[in-house]
Amino acid sequence: MPQTPTWQGVYPALLTPFTADDQLDLPLFETNIQAQLNAGVHGLIIGGSLGEASTLSRPEKLTLLQTALAASGSRVPNERVPVVMNIAEQATREAIACAREAEENGADGLMLLPPMRYYADPRETVVFFKTVAEATSLPIMIYNNPFDYKIMTTVAMFRELAELPNIQAVKESTRDLTNITRMRNAFGDRFKILGGVDTLAFEALVLGADGWVAGLVDAFPAETVSIYEDIKAGRLDKARDLYRWFMPLLELDIHPKLVQYIKLAATATGIGSEFVRAPRLMLDGAEREQVWAIIQGQIKLRMSN
Repeated sequence: MPQTPTWQGVYPALLTPFTADDQLDLPLFETNIQAQLNAGVHGLIIGGSLGEASTLSRPEKLTLLQTALAASGSRVPNERVPVVMNIAEQATREAIACAREAEENGADGLMLLPPMRYYADPRETVVFFKTVAEATSLPIMIYNNPFDYKIMTTVAMFRELAELPNIQAVKESTRDLTNITRMRNAFGDRFKILGGVDTLAFEALVLGADGWVAGLVDAFPAETVSIYEDIKAGRLDKARDLYRWFMPLLELDIHPKLVQYIKLAATATGIGSEFVRAPRLMLDGAEREQVWAIIQGQIKLRMSN
């Protein structure tokens, strides 16, 4: 049965695990999903930036979708968390095709990036988002990340997007926390807002964000969910203490090699592997040693507290 996203809570941007011979490692993918469900996450996002979307084929994305759908109901019988497919295509017609394919194969929602590679202007970006949204009945979360993708979806652009009821949420990755207040002032609760930058997650949630599209959750699901739940319950001191412990790890999310770094962290916690798909390469030498030391140091500190 379809599970409509509420766009509230913790939504892991799932890693895509590979085998040593560059195939999808579906058993490990299921292991990580189970760890997320055991921690109490509220949804799953597949094929995003952390999922190495740019190197996945469409059949592989559908395989991940089908695997996630099958695994997402294992926590509670007859219930499952929603599974959201990321759409990050170069051409509008390809984005439409992927959105329709995701819907036909059971996805519960979509995360939609602006046109990739081409730096569309505001009119082109709005038309792109609207055209894709009109081609599907699935609920959509817009990914607003001008830092990495060089296209800002402004409040004025969201006014136009508000005309489409299935555009329901935004992954807020502008790295400008005041944008949360601007969105609330402009739209009230019309759009759900999910913080999309790990190192600003505490602040985003305190400012009223509805959820957290998280990265280090791929390695530390229980800690991520605890921070979210404590903030929403008003236990700010408890959440802040855990967030301070987490920060050296959360900073792995804002590096160009975030995929390799977070995969290394998931390897350390036993729910991932280091294998990445070329042109990415696994970490080695001093860089790997440095990142590994950060990860192991924080794990030891956590265990000692």
